[in-house]
Amino acid sequence: MRRYLPVARQHFLAALAGTSVVVKSLSAAVVLLYLLSFGLDTAYGLGVTPGYLLPPNFWVWTLLTHGLVEERAWGLVASLATLGAAGRLLEPLWGALELLVFFAVVNISVGLLAAFAYFLTYVASFNLDYLFSVRIHGGLGFLGGVLVALKQTMGDSTVLKVPQVRMKAVPMLLLLLLALLRLAVLVESNVLASYGFGLLSSWVYLRFYQRHSRGRGDMSDHFAFATFFPEILQPVVGLVANVVHSVLVKVRLCRKTVKRYDVGAPSSITISLPGTDPQDAERRRQLALKALNERLKRVEDQSAWPSMEDDEEEAAAAAKADSPLLPDPGVAGKSPSQESNLISFQDAPAQL
Repeated sequence: MRRYLPVARQHFLAALAGTSVVVKSLSAAVVLLYLLSFGLDTAYGLGVTPGYLLPPNFWVWTLLTHGLVEERAWGLVASLATLGAAGRLLEPLWGALELLVFFAVVNISVGLLAAFAYFLTYVASFNLDYLFSVRIHGGLGFLGGVLVALKQTMGDSTVLKVPQVRMKAVPMLLLLLLALLRLAVLVESNVLASYGFGLLSSWVYLRFYQRHSRGRGDMSDHFAFATFFPEILQPVVGLVANVVHSVLVKVRLCRKTVKRYDVGAPSSITISLPGTDPQDAERRRQLALKALNERLKRVEDQSAWPSMEDDEEEAAAAAKADSPLLPDPGVAGKSPSQESNLISFQDAPAQL
C-alpha cells in the first residue's frame, strides 16, 4: 500500500496543478478540516444536524461547511478526487466562478433537503435521534452533482470496457450500490441521503436554472430525468416526471420548455434548444462523424462498387442482340443493292 501512495500523490498534484484557485482552496480546506478532526469534533460544529438547523437554533453556516468535513480517510480521498475531476473536466467549460456557484448550490440543497427528510422521519417515528444524532457532512453530495454534470457533458464516454459502462449510467449505478450497502448496514443513512439529494439538486439546477451563453438550463432530451433510469422504466418515469413538472410550472417553481425558431437564418429554419453548449454540440458532431466513417469503412470492406463502364458495354451488347432489324451502318454502305425491310421515306407520296 505504501508503494502506491507516492504515485497517487504525484498524480493528484499533477491534476491539481492545472486547476484554478477555487479548486485548490476547496481542496486545502478539506485537508485542513480532516486534520482538525483528529482533535476536534468537526462534524458537530460544521456538519448539518437537523435539530440544530431548525428553529430556534438556526445553525445556517453548516449549510456551507458540511461539504468540506471529512472524518475518514476514504472520504478524504473521494472528496479530493471529486474536486480534482471537477477542476479538470467541468471548470474549462464553465469557468471557476460557475464551478464555485455549483458547489455552493449543491451543498446548500443537500443540507436543506436532508434536514427536511430527517425531520419528516422524526414526525413519523418521534425518535429524537433523527434530529440530534444524525450528522450530514462529506463530499458525497458534490460527487453526485459532478456525476450528473458529467452525464450532461460527456454521457456517451465509456468508463469501463468490460463490462461496458457509459458515463450516463454511472450516477444511478453508484446510487444502487450505496442503497445495497445501506441495506447491509455497511454505511450510515446520511451517506445515502447526501448522495441521493446531491443527484436530485444538481439535476434540477442544471436542467432549469444554470445560466450560460444560450440562455438558462438544459432542456435537451438526452438530459431528461427519465434517462437516469433503465430503458424499460423510462416511459413510466417520464410520465410521472411530466406530471410533477406540470405541477411545478403551475406554482411557478419551474418554467415551461422553450424552443426558439430562427426564421431569419440565411439557409433554412433552424431550431435551437436552450442549454446546448457549443462544446457539447461539437463533441456530438465529432462522435457522429466518427460513427459514420466507421460504417462507411465497413461497407467498403464488404463489397466493392461495380464499374459504370462495364455496365454500359454490357447494356449495349444486350441491345444489339435483341434488335436484329436495325442495319449496321457500315454494312449498309457497302451493299446498297441489298433489300431492306424498312420503308424508305422517299417511296412515300408527297403531301399535298
